[in-house]
Amino acid sequence: MPHRRIDQVVRGQRLLWVPPTASVREAARRMAERHVAAVVVAGPDERLIGIFTERDLLERVVAAGRDPDLTPISAVMTRTPAQITPADTVRDALLLMDAHGCRHLPVVTGVRVIGIVSMRDFVGEEIAELEHEHIGEQELAETIR
Repeated sequence: MPHRRIDQVVRGQRLLWVPPTASVREAARRMAERHVAAVVVAGPDERLIGIFTERDLLERVVAAGRDPDLTPISAVMTRTPAQITPADTVRDALLLMDAHGCRHLPVVTGVRVIGIVSMRDFVGEEIAELEHEHIGEQELAETIR
C-alpha cells in the first residue's frame, strides 16, 4: 500500500476546480454537489493557484464572519499548497501531508493540476487491504479444520 503510486489513486478522478474569482458560496455549493472536501483553484490554463478545503471554509470564512457571497475564493484559499506528482507514492504523500499539516494535496504534472489526493483516499485502501487479509485468514482457518 505505501508503495502504490499516486497515479493509481487519482485514476478516473474528475477534478473539481474553480477560478480565483468564484465566490466562496459557489465553491462550497460545487463541493457539496460532488461530495468532496477540497477544490482546486486554477486559471484557464489549469495552472495551480491554490486549494480551498473544508478547513479553509470553517476557519477563514465561517469563524472569521465573512460573507460567502461577497468573498472571492482567492481571498481565503491556501496559496501555493504542498503538491505531489503522479509518480510519487502514497508514502511520499503521507509524509508530505504530515510535514505540512494538511489533509489534501494537489497532484501536478508539470504546471497542470490533474487531481487531488486526501487522507480518505488512503484510509479506504487500507481498509480494503485489511478486509482482504481477514477473508484470507478465514479461508485458511476453514481449510485447516
